Amino acid sequence: MGERPGLRERKKAKTRALIQKEALRLFREQGYAATTVEQIAEAAEVAPSTVFRYFATKEDLVLVDQFPLFMRALQEVPPELGPVQAVRATLRVVFDAQAPEEFAESMEREKLMFTVPELWAATLENVTGLIGTMRDLLATRAGRDPGDPEIRNVTGAIVGVIMAVWFDWVKDPDMDAPAEFDRALGHLEDGLRT
Repeated sequence: MGERPGLRERKKAKTRALIQKEALRLFREQGYAATTVEQIAEAAEVAPSTVFRYFATKEDLVLVDQFPLFMRALQEVPPELGPVQAVRATLRVVFDAQAPEEFAESMEREKLMFTVPELWAATLENVTGLIGTMRDLLATRAGRDPGDPEIRNVTGAIVGVIMAVWFDWVKDPDMDAPAEFDRALGHLEDGLRT
């Protein structure tokens, strides 16, 4: 079991979470474009410079923390799992680790990422980085080169399935997203038979 973070790290994490929570609340109430960093700082009872210390850009208030847990979990699933099985297992770990409030905040961020043009552009940049990182991890797991066309193809197929479910989830927030991600990846694992 890892060491518990020190007081300073816990306070920083609390401040960061509070800033992001207030930002999401204001984005929901006022709209993303109409909300200023100054308003977010005031709501979180911090200085605007503190907001920028934790989040380099306004977009980062929505985009940060999207993929690190996923990537860590992907590295820890059993090595004997194939690429699609490994991603399915990873998503289960990620969804199971989220408290209901975290899941709701995640959904709120997902909606913003797909509906706010400034965030959509930044999201595509994040997804591009995710694809490269996932390809590298899947290649390492398989003992293959990241440039291997088969690794590229399986990574692209996995990301394509995830994105398709992601789009549907944003349109239908009542969807059981964890179950749908698992079903969709199961279909890919079975060879996409219809």
